Amino acid sequence: MIKSFELSTKENKKIKKKNKLYIYIKRIFDIFLSGIGLILSFPFWVLIAIFIVMEDGGPIFIKQKRIGIGGKIFKILKFRSMDRNAHLESPVNHKGEILNQRVTRVGKFLRATAMDELPQLISIFLGNMSFVGPRPIHPEELKINGSRYENLEEIPDFHKRCSVKPGLTGLAQIYRRKHDYFERKLKYDLLYLKKQCFTLDLKLILISFFVSFLGKWD
Repeated sequence: MIKSFELSTKENKKIKKKNKLYIYIKRIFDIFLSGIGLILSFPFWVLIAIFIVMEDGGPIFIKQKRIGIGGKIFKILKFRSMDRNAHLESPVNHKGEILNQRVTRVGKFLRATAMDELPQLISIFLGNMSFVGPRPIHPEELKINGSRYENLEEIPDFHKRCSVKPGLTGLAQIYRRKHDYFERKLKYDLLYLKKQCFTLDLKLILISFFVSFLGKWD
């Protein structure tokens, strides 16, 4: 059963005490940039859809659950990058399978350029995500063993990453390996929570565009 991670009432109140001006500006920026991104990227959506169908048939998109701000569950869309059977399984079973035979040829390109994440612009536009923030994790990832902890919820300060909206990019996404231990990436998430400001957000977005252009995400 999928488990939701809910913040306490006291912790939820702390969310509302954050810099209101920064949160307001960040939300306006997210709406504007995601809206422009959806319009400008539409031709790429069509091309990606065509290539996916030509190589492996449908479906074009996959829908997955994610943990959002306050521990609330929301759904994201992604372009399918693995074979059809792989995406019928739990996404937590795909750790370490990035470049194996289950990833399609189109999928390898999409993952390297992060273009499989393009549909998440919809989540940003709707307010479930932001451009910058901790990586949105799947609810079933809470059960994964990958360290001395049996459950991600047992990692000290894990709940703090749920005090902000998950992001398309962030410090951990850029400066840690994709399959690094969660505790190491959590340190970068907590550092972002401490240092977050609009200038830092812009810097991380620009770096992410550069990495995507080079095709180095994978």
